[in-house]
Amino acid sequence: MSATKVSPVYQISYKGQDICLAQAPVGSAPAAQFMDWLIGYGVKEMISTGTCGVLVSIAENRFLVPVKALRDEGTSYHYVAPSRYIDIDPKMLRLIEKTLLAQGLAYQEVITWSTDGFYRETKEKVAYRQEEGCSVVEMECSALAAVAQLRGILWGQLLFTADTLADVEVYDQRNWGADSFSFALHLCLEVLNTLEKDGKATDF
Repeated sequence: MSATKVSPVYQISYKGQDICLAQAPVGSAPAAQFMDWLIGYGVKEMISTGTCGVLVSIAENRFLVPVKALRDEGTSYHYVAPSRYIDIDPKMLRLIEKTLLAQGLAYQEVITWSTDGFYRETKEKVAYRQEEGCSVVEMECSALAAVAQLRGILWGQLLFTADTLADVEVYDQRNWGADSFSFALHLCLEVLNTLEKDGKATDF
């Protein structure tokens, strides 16, 4: 949320289900605040999607499912007890993966590095995160997982690959995942369509 920027929330109908659609602000703190605001208005199931940078050799426009996030941001610590990682809700993981399989898409489960300091993604830090098992980097996952955990809602994330830090010595010109935005939205709508209206996951 921002005092200077409007964040519209749209209500749409998708296959007979009412869904809120919104573009969250970038960064863990504003994204978490926006999520808290949506929850306050009654949202009980939520999925986020967006780009990530890769720390290992993964091509652009590949869909990834984060199973846990390394908490290198400050916001999540206001919601849940300190820990190195935070796990993503296994129910939502299964729903996302079921949807990807139904669409005939290959995907990869990953550990993501969530950080506020993208200008401090140094060569040394990238190497360290690789050693810790992180395959990708983004800014919000761990904070959003923490909000969902505290508030007791069902939440998960679908990432798609954009830029790369896999080899910091060789610049790889990419298009920031531009070919995947529309399809990622479609996939998220399909995930939400598998949920029952009472807020409980369907059998899968």
